[in-house]
Amino acid sequence: MTTNSMGDLFVATLRDMYFAERQLLKALPKMARAAQNEHLKQAFTDHREQTQQHVERLQEVFEAIGQRARGKTCEAIEGLIGEVEELLGDAPAPNAVRDAGLIACGQAVEHYEMARYGALVSWSKGLGYGEAAKLLQLTLNEEKAADRLLSQVATDEVNDDALKVAA
Repeated sequence: MTTNSMGDLFVATLRDMYFAERQLLKALPKMARAAQNEHLKQAFTDHREQTQQHVERLQEVFEAIGQRARGKTCEAIEGLIGEVEELLGDAPAPNAVRDAGLIACGQAVEHYEMARYGALVSWSKGLGYGEAAKLLQLTLNEEKAADRLLSQVATDEVNDDALKVAA
């Protein structure tokens, strides 16, 4: 697909995010299993359920704009998930240091998603896709909340424990 217009760019980015969210459905359970901290495990588990809603919401957006829901390979998300795999290979035993790394990886994903969803919300408004804008804003709000939760788990629990392990 060529991106000669904002409409083309909007659809291409939607497809990118559709692929990304579906990949995250596979990665989040693995991240939850790898976490030692119970709050972190729960955060990844809960966000997996939310991610399923994000996929469904994206399907609604595609429908609202008269497009078929389909993904386009998102190399960025593949790279971010690859970082999780690398971390788990480098830190195979569950501990606070690995949890700190999982949080950092999770936040990298959230920040990517926030950037993409923020753009999609803005573009959908400009393109006159009011229903799409509302749906995408809901997802953006949830991604921001997930990022805040990961920050809270890091600062309240994991980072201090991780620093003690490294000492």
